[in-house]
Amino acid sequence: MGLHPLEFSECYLDNPCFREKIKAHEAELEKTNRFIKELYKDGKNLINATKQLGMAQRKFAQCLGEFHFEYIGDAKTDDERCIDESLQEFSSFLKNLEDQRELMMRNITETLMKPLEKFRKEQIGAVRTERKKYDKETEKYYSSLEKLLNMSAKKKEPQLQEADVQVETLRQAFQGESLNYVCKLQDIQEKKKFECVEPMLAFFQTLFTFYHQGYELAKDFDHYKRALQINIQNTRSRFEGTRSEVAYLMKRFSETPQVYRQTSPISFEGYLYVQEKRPPPFGSSWVKRYCTFVKEQKILHMVTFDHRSGGKIGETESITLKSCLRKTTDMLDRRFCFDLEITDRPGTVLTVQALSEDDYKLWMQAMGGKEPIGLGYFGGNQSKERGIDAQLDDVGLNFMKYSISAIESRGINDQGLYRVGGVSSKVQKLLSLMIDEKSNEVDLSTSEDWDIKTITSALKLYLRSLPEPLMTYGLYKEFISLAKGGSPESRIQAVHCLVHKLPERNRQVLGLLMKHLANVAAHSKANLMTVANLGVVFGPTLMRPQEETVAAIMDLKFQNIVVEILIEHHEKIFADAPDLSPFTPAGLVLAAPTRQSKKQSRQSRPLAVYNPQVLDIPNADSPNLTADETSMGSNESVSSQSSSASTSELATDKTEHASLTASLSSDNDSRSRLLAACGASGESQPAATTAASEKEKQEQSVTGRRAKAVYPCEAEHDSELSFQVGAIFSAVTQSREPGWLEGDLDGKRGLIPENYVEML
Repeated sequence: MGLHPLEFSECYLDNPCFREKIKAHEAELEKTNRFIKELYKDGKNLINATKQLGMAQRKFAQCLGEFHFEYIGDAKTDDERCIDESLQEFSSFLKNLEDQRELMMRNITETLMKPLEKFRKEQIGAVRTERKKYDKETEKYYSSLEKLLNMSAKKKEPQLQEADVQVETLRQAFQGESLNYVCKLQDIQEKKKFECVEPMLAFFQTLFTFYHQGYELAKDFDHYKRALQINIQNTRSRFEGTRSEVAYLMKRFSETPQVYRQTSPISFEGYLYVQEKRPPPFGSSWVKRYCTFVKEQKILHMVTFDHRSGGKIGETESITLKSCLRKTTDMLDRRFCFDLEITDRPGTVLTVQALSEDDYKLWMQAMGGKEPIGLGYFGGNQSKERGIDAQLDDVGLNFMKYSISAIESRGINDQGLYRVGGVSSKVQKLLSLMIDEKSNEVDLSTSEDWDIKTITSALKLYLRSLPEPLMTYGLYKEFISLAKGGSPESRIQAVHCLVHKLPERNRQVLGLLMKHLANVAAHSKANLMTVANLGVVFGPTLMRPQEETVAAIMDLKFQNIVVEILIEHHEKIFADAPDLSPFTPAGLVLAAPTRQSKKQSRQSRPLAVYNPQVLDIPNADSPNLTADETSMGSNESVSSQSSSASTSELATDKTEHASLTASLSSDNDSRSRLLAACGASGESQPAATTAASEKEKQEQSVTGRRAKAVYPCEAEHDSELSFQVGAIFSAVTQSREPGWLEGDLDGKRGLIPENYVEML
C-alpha cells in the first residue's frame, strides 16, 4: 500500500489520522529530497574525480538502484511501473559502463545537475515554505479558539460577536492554508515521478554522445529509452488531467465547506472539549479530544490529541450514550456546552463543549439531544444540476452519428482534435439544438456555422451530461480493478467480458465511439492525438465514480488505460460476445471469504476439488506481449487496424445508423450467452477443457440438487454455513469460488466446501 490520498474533506475535520497521513507524505518528500541531494553530490564526483570514476560511478548506480518512488493509491499503472523500474535499469546500465574505462563525462551539469537541484530547491522548497505557513495558521487558529472558548458567556454580546468573527476569520484562513498545503503535497508527490526521471534520461542521452565506446550500448538502450519516453509522456498527460480535477474538487470544497460534515450516515465526528473534574481544591480542566459518535450503537469514541504536543495520539476511550442534554450558561460559564449521560456508568454525567454554535447544533442532532435541530447541513442536495437534458435515446444517437461524420469528413487531421475546446456558449447552443426533437436537423458535415472544435466539445459535453456514464456506475470498480493488474492479454479479455455486461444500448454506442476514436488515432501523425492522448481525454468522460474524492481522482490514470484498451482492440471487443469458455478476468474481485486458517484444520481430509471454470483463462490466439511491447506498438496497431476501415466508414454512415437503431431495440442471443459466460447470473459455468455436451451434463449434475454433509464444518466467514454431519442442503449450485458450492440450510443460503458433502 502506498501513500494514502489526502482528502480535502479531512482539511476541515483536521483529525489525527489526517495528520498522520500528512506526516507520511512529508517523510516521503524528505526522502526524495535526500535522494536528490546525494544524487547531485555523486554527479559532481563524476565530473571532478575522473581518476576515481569507477568508485563514484558504482556508488551512483547503487543510489539509483536502491531508490523507489512511492505512489498514491493501491496500484500502479504500467507507465508508473516502468518509470519506477527505470531507476534500476539506469543502475544496471551504469554498471556496464564501468567496465569500459574510456568514458568521458561532459555536459552533466546542464542535463542532470541543474534540473535536479532546481526541482529540489524550487519545488520541494516551496512545499517546506507551505508547511511553515500551515503550522503558523494552525497555531494561530487553535490558540484563538481556546481563548474564545474560555471567554465568559456573561460578557457583552458585541464582544462575543467580535470574538466569534475573529475566530471564524482565522478558521477560514487555517482551512484555506490546509487545502493549499494538501494540494501542494499531492502535487509534488506526483510531479517527482517525471521531474526526477527526465533529467536522468537526458543524462544518459548525453553519455551516448560523448563516449567513444558507448555507441553499441546506446543502440541497445534506444528501444527502452523510447518506451520510457512514452511512459513519461503518458504519466505527465495523466498528471495534467488529475491536477485539474483536484483543483476543481478543492474549489468545490472551498466554496461549500459544509459538505465536510457529511462524513457518514451512521456516524458523526469532530473535536470536543471534555471537562475532566479533579479532587478539591484543583477544580476541573478541559481536554481537547477527537470524538466519533456511532449513531446506531450510541457509542462515543474519544481520543486525546493535541496539535501542539508533537501530534501524539493518546488512548481511545469509548462510552455508551444514554441521553444528551443542553447545558445553559447559567449552570456553566461556557458556551456551546451539553451534558452526556453515560449508560455504562450510572449517575455519571460528562460535560463537553463544541467548537461553535453550528458545531454544537450538529452534535445535538447526531446524539438526539432534547433540542431538535433542523436538517442543517445534512439536508443539502448534492445532486448535480444538469442544464442539458441529455439521454441515451435515438435523438442522442443521431447527434453522435452526425457529429462523428462531420469530424471524420472535415477535421480528422486537425491538430489537438478533442484536446482543443470550443467556445462554451456555442457548444451548449449546438448541443441544445441537436438534442431538441422539435428542431430541424442540422447537417454538420457541410454547415460552416459550426467549427470542428465546437462539434467535438459538444460531443464530449453530451456524453458527460448523460444521467449515468456510458460505462455505468455499477461496473466502474470492476473496470478500474482490471486495469490495476494482470497481463496485457488478460486485461483485454477482462474488458471484453465487462463491455458485454453493459446494457445493450450503452455497449452499441460505446462501440460506435471507439470505432471513431480508433480512426482518429490512425491519423495521429497529423492530429497528434495518439491512443494515450485520447485515453486522457475520454477516460473521465466515459467512466466516473458516484462519489468525488481525491482517491477517485487518483484512479483517472486507470480510466485512461481502460479506454486505451477499448480503442486499440475495438474490433475484437465489439465484434461479438466473448468465448463461452468461462474465466475470471484479471483484476476482478470475486466476493469470497479468506479461508487461510481452515487449511491446517482440513489437511487430514480430502482437499477441495479445484474448479477450473473460475480461474482458468483459455490460451489466446496471439502470443502475450510485454508491457513495453504493448506501449510501443499501440499506435501502430491502431493505425493498421483502422486504415482499411476508415475509407468505407463515411460512405456507410446512414446505413449503419439505421441498423444500429434497429439493433438497439432487439434482443441479441449472443448477449444472453455472454451474461451466462461472464457469471452474471451467479450460476456455475462449464469447464474450459471439456466438450460442450459434457459441460452441460456436468453443470446439470450439481445445479438445483440436494446434498448431505459428511463432515462437520464451522463457518469462519458470514458468507459460509456452519453444519454438522448429516445436514441436508437444498437448492445446491456450483459457486464461482473454486472448490465451493452454494446451498440453503435452515432458511439461510451460503457457501459449502465441496469436499465436505455428497450429492443426493
